[in-house]
Amino acid sequence: MSELYVYAVVPAGPFRPRVRGIDGKELDVVTSEAAGVAAVVHAHDAPPYEGPDDEVKRWILEHSDVVEDAWNGAGAVLPVSFNVIVRPDDETGASAADQLRAWLESTGDGLARRLGELDGTAELRIEISLDREEHTQADPEIARQLEELADRPAGVRRLMEKKLEKTSKERTDAAADELYPSWRSRIAAHCLEIEEYRAPVREASLVPVITAACLVRADATRALGEELAEIDDSLPAARIRFLGPWPPYSFADVGAPQ
Repeated sequence: MSELYVYAVVPAGPFRPRVRGIDGKELDVVTSEAAGVAAVVHAHDAPPYEGPDDEVKRWILEHSDVVEDAWNGAGAVLPVSFNVIVRPDDETGASAADQLRAWLESTGDGLARRLGELDGTAELRIEISLDREEHTQADPEIARQLEELADRPAGVRRLMEKKLEKTSKERTDAAADELYPSWRSRIAAHCLEIEEYRAPVREASLVPVITAACLVRADATRALGEELAEIDDSLPAARIRFLGPWPPYSFADVGAPQ
């Protein structure tokens, strides 16, 4: 009996996928009418997806395309992690669809409630950092140390440059700590939920202030963008990345079917 690869959970209803799945697989929907939820799947008759990095990246993007289609078409979606595959039960003779439907029914109350909460929402990612060089341009202590560098011998200058870098980092770190509560509060005021996460530092000169995933109503996206524009205008050293809207990946804490 065939296995089922699972992409997402959506409300039960008229939604049918408008795209194809990984490697062009035809998609289907397994519905639990009793629970009021359904899963977007494709019939799977191969091992889990494993291979070279480029191939895995392509599969993940194709998986994400299906989740986005479900999000746009069904109004709410609970994305399922990459490579979740439901198998038939050889002992009982239950098919993969039976197994998946049983899981939907056993967790249906929680799934339906969360889908209701996520209806009409999107995830936005926000990263705000301070540019260390620009932030410390007007700092009198930094300016004094720069002046002292001018006529010093090379060996002394190297030591002073290290001290200057340390001072610059300390001043910017302190500013980031001071700005964090206010900026987080201003962002959170536009969010239904907010989850902070760690992101790789993209440039050595940037000091992170806040990196967060925000769950917002569709009509709040513009207001949040305007809030970030005000933060950007208020401090020239601020560097802001505003990504999305996406399906609510960070807010879909759903145990995967077995």
